[in-house]
Amino acid sequence: MTAKPLIALPACRMTADGLTFHTIGDKYVRAVAEAADALPVMLPSLADAVDPTEILARVDGIVLTGSPSNVHPEAYGAAAHEKAEPYDVARDATTLPLIRAAVARGVPLLAICRGMQELNVAFGGTLYARVHEVPGRHDHRKPEGDLDTRYGPKHRIALTPGGVLARLVGGEELWVNSLHWQGVAEPARTLAVEATAEDGTIEAMSLPDARGFVLGVQWHPEYEAAANPTSRAILGAFGEAARQYRAGLVRESV
Repeated sequence: MTAKPLIALPACRMTADGLTFHTIGDKYVRAVAEAADALPVMLPSLADAVDPTEILARVDGIVLTGSPSNVHPEAYGAAAHEKAEPYDVARDATTLPLIRAAVARGVPLLAICRGMQELNVAFGGTLYARVHEVPGRHDHRKPEGDLDTRYGPKHRIALTPGGVLARLVGGEELWVNSLHWQGVAEPARTLAVEATAEDGTIEAMSLPDARGFVLGVQWHPEYEAAANPTSRAILGAFGEAARQYRAGLVRESV
């Protein structure tokens, strides 16, 4: 039986009671296991001790998760400020070089929420610290209520005709959840916009020149992914790309 692809998920790093923890939400690893049909493994945020090239030599895909933290403004050429807090500079130091190395190697990459923001910053784009404070933009923060309310459909997005996402899910628009306050301001020049909200907020991005699968989405397809056709389409396509990578169809010769 062919082994399932191995997917690394970089962890958030946080402190409690004076101790440091590396954490990933259950919904992300479960979505990789169930909707992508792959094996999830946590990648600790240890940029000072872990070489991204060694990681990429052993895995078949990367999933960048959402997080309570934001990308530090210094990573995209801005000054630190209270509105962009909280930060996780250990995660930034891990994910930003990992993204660039993964793309160069052709390793499939799926970036979710903070992950899409990291994808944009990794290639030179910038971020809004608080989208809801930008004139003309709507409030994209999570609604109050139980989990199903918080992760339920909140607004429509228009898909770029002929784009990667439109081909994956079909149709011209989607209803998506929304639980973020940071968002893409200036998109990186090498990235393509795959979807936008009605207020112009960028909701999905891809990398047209990538050797492998690269897709970022601003919403959370990982929530109850196995029961959601759109989530299954996205995660299923990522999982298939990882299987192909594992089979050597797009792997570098070494």
